[in-house]
Amino acid sequence: MNLQMIFAGFGGQGVLLMGQLIAYAGMVMGKEVSWMPSYGPEMRGGSANCSVVVSDEPVGSPRVEDADVVVAMNKPSLAVFEKSVVPGGLLIYNSSLIDVKPTRTDIRVAAIPANDIAAELGSAKVTNMVMLGAVAELTGDFTAEELVDAMRHKFGPSKEHMMPKNREAIERGMAAAKG
Repeated sequence: MNLQMIFAGFGGQGVLLMGQLIAYAGMVMGKEVSWMPSYGPEMRGGSANCSVVVSDEPVGSPRVEDADVVVAMNKPSLAVFEKSVVPGGLLIYNSSLIDVKPTRTDIRVAAIPANDIAAELGSAKVTNMVMLGAVAELTGDFTAEELVDAMRHKFGPSKEHMMPKNREAIERGMAAAKG
């Protein structure tokens, strides 16, 4: 496995956390990982993205320019990062907030209504977990259990009460990705 990913959106959408959880899941699986955040000085409301590499081999550089997977949570992120997907790669976008379709025809594209699904679950805070579930389903590289284990590692026992809602969001994202 050598999976290079970019997660992008506005600050406050949980983009950096999605990348961290993929990196933690990779560690749980015994893989080599890197996570590199990038965000504007505004934080919430400004642009935010991160590069994640999960590999069987040592990671040479944490920077991802040619991504196997791009997750775009908003329209500006789609505009900036669609070109970063390698031919044959995967672009997953939040169709709740993005009203245009990607223009590339040489990549796989999945529209996930993440905000709408999170609203159905009663919490806008799990929008990123919906997208994370879609990533797991569409790449086939992560299970819901591995992602929940990564959350437990990241958040610790004090946040255990959040796990059922987050797991439900991940599972709903996986179901949405199946079509």
